[in-house]
Amino acid sequence: MDKLQSGKELIFRVAIAIPVYRLFDYLAPEQFELVNIKPGIRLEVPFGNTNKIAFLVECVQHSDLDIGKLKRINRILDEHPLLSSKDLTLLHWASRYYHHPLGEVFSAAFPVALRQGKAAIIQTQKRYALTMAGRVLESELLKRTPKQKSVLEKFQAHSHSLSEAELSAWNQSWRTSVKQLLDKSVLELADAVSESSYILGGAIDFCSIIKTNTLQCNPQQQSAIVAVTASLEQFGVFLLEGVTGSGKTEVYMQIIRTVLERGLQVLVLLPEITLTPQLEERFRQRFNVSIAISHSKLTDRQRAVAWLSMQRNECSILLGTRSALFTPIPNLGLIILDEEHDSSFKQQEGFRFSARDVAVVRGKLLKIPVLLGSATPALESLHNVDNKRYRLLHLPERAGNAIEPILQLLDIRNKKIQEGLSEWLIADIRRTLEKNEQVLLFLNRRGFAPTLICHSCGWVARCGSCDANLVIHYDEGLLRCHHCGQEQRLIKQCFACKTGELTALGLGTERVEKVLAELFADKVIVRLDRDSTQRKGSLEKFLKQINQGEVDIILGTQMLAKGHHFPNVTLVAILDVDSGLFSIDFHAPEKLAQMIVQVSGRAGRAEKPGRVIMQTRQPDHPLLTTLISKGYDSFAKTALIERKEACLPPFSYQALLRVQAAEAEMAKLFLDSVVQLAEKHNKEHVQILGPVAAPMARRAGLFRYQLLFQGNRRPELHVLLDKLMPEIEKLKRAKKVRWSLDVDPVDLY
Repeated sequence: MDKLQSGKELIFRVAIAIPVYRLFDYLAPEQFELVNIKPGIRLEVPFGNTNKIAFLVECVQHSDLDIGKLKRINRILDEHPLLSSKDLTLLHWASRYYHHPLGEVFSAAFPVALRQGKAAIIQTQKRYALTMAGRVLESELLKRTPKQKSVLEKFQAHSHSLSEAELSAWNQSWRTSVKQLLDKSVLELADAVSESSYILGGAIDFCSIIKTNTLQCNPQQQSAIVAVTASLEQFGVFLLEGVTGSGKTEVYMQIIRTVLERGLQVLVLLPEITLTPQLEERFRQRFNVSIAISHSKLTDRQRAVAWLSMQRNECSILLGTRSALFTPIPNLGLIILDEEHDSSFKQQEGFRFSARDVAVVRGKLLKIPVLLGSATPALESLHNVDNKRYRLLHLPERAGNAIEPILQLLDIRNKKIQEGLSEWLIADIRRTLEKNEQVLLFLNRRGFAPTLICHSCGWVARCGSCDANLVIHYDEGLLRCHHCGQEQRLIKQCFACKTGELTALGLGTERVEKVLAELFADKVIVRLDRDSTQRKGSLEKFLKQINQGEVDIILGTQMLAKGHHFPNVTLVAILDVDSGLFSIDFHAPEKLAQMIVQVSGRAGRAEKPGRVIMQTRQPDHPLLTTLISKGYDSFAKTALIERKEACLPPFSYQALLRVQAAEAEMAKLFLDSVVQLAEKHNKEHVQILGPVAAPMARRAGLFRYQLLFQGNRRPELHVLLDKLMPEIEKLKRAKKVRWSLDVDPVDLY
């Protein structure tokens, strides 16, 4: 049936993942059945000289275009929509709120494999298991074939068979060793099963959801558990504010148990991939149910399997980062965001959504609770508590026998400093190591040093495409731009005077690692940053070494700041706290306070007391003294008062229009045109600030300018943006620049 009863041809209105604010009309395929044609199905459509994947928004009988000019759809990819009506409602809301093209919003809800039009199926694959001989074989007998030995130990560490996907996630080069062990009758081929089985772990037995016993909770934890479980199957937002080490994860798991016992699914979002392995391990130890994982380090196939497993209700828990938010989950009963304050929950490119805010809207649509957890809640969340939109649950004490660490400012003015380490700190590190305790050093700057400067003439190695210095990566022999990724070999001679001595200026983790290796030559030092953990499995290996007590000194960047539990770390030192004290962005004090508290939380998490040392040249700075003497709550109250007096978010609402162009004048002219359009529609309710150059005025060879819209009431700001966005798209200059809108920006750069 390809005609409607009226005789008019059916028109498919579709969204395509391109940056335009409109939908596209197509004629139905020559032969098709109308039975299951519903919004949300994927289609392949001709577009220009190519074909694209589109998403059906609605079927209509009329088009604004001449029906004779409409193209036909090539093929329909799905028999049934992969997204529910509630999923579609959420995507339409997100497109409207963030003023982002609907096609790109739809695309963001699908894993890459499905965006590319691949079939929505989970393939079967081989599984391997130990034979009787393999179970009792001593792995040391294979020491001459270390790869086979490693594979054998992997199987012996698991009581069940392992799938191809599981083995690939562990080690990409497993196949040869497995074949050799098959030939030796150490391994055997198990039954072929669904590719999702390595995630799912079989059918759920609700009589045995829990593998291990739950921990004994203190009264505050128990109160939080009761509050949320009493509100299951109705909407409510709970802010679980707990000091670091207060047992927030145990609260999550006990609430999750109740949700699972009701036959419902759970979505747990984390800000960063680095936190996933640790939480995944705890969940797998506790729950005897299927757990899916979704983050960017997985292959496209693995992410598609996790997505489809949740969508088919074959999986009970989804543990993922920001993009997992839009996964279709038919029986979703609870959404948890751990470290809800983290700016990683805000997408910074393309579709710039906030996972925290969209999660709250999803919870409201589904009439389920949303639990936000943090030791340092975002000021917006605390403001929502003040306005009774969120309910505060407080965990003021560390779980078990652990006590809060002692915070101390170390004034390093006029003190001798050895590559960022003061003599007093070095002595303190020695004393800690002598007690067989671990030390954690935090420096939020990777590389060897942030600047290469000529001692003779003052020339500085700059990126040719950005207004930024090139960072020295000494171990790789490279100068690298951390903004555009441009690299060049580390030079030995000044480009300007040709004779001057080139000197590394400033500190990076590589540089500190080298001086630590000299000062503590007999100690094991691990550096954790984006450079040292690039290889697959390296982060998990380092964390395992730390937790097994094989590491003495841990040095790293912000990936160490939150979530990790290192029970033997008793001394934490923040080497350069001053770098965050001076910024043009009003968000900076909040982010610095959160970072200090989160890093401090790594100290003294078990029975041994912990100390935190902050090296500073600003020992009297109000932010630092408030944090030490009164804590984060006091800082947050003061910061909210300051924001209110300055009419800044959360007491006002912002949208930032960013533009990049090959010429600075083109960027400015484009924004001047936008200002003229905005002033035509604005009723003086919204401030229009700019245009001004971005703090980094040139990046990746493009000049960057921005325009800020700020209103005291959210509806007034969005009314203006609703009128403005379609008109901006029609500007002639819009085709000569790259522009984007960021609603509720978390960085003004």
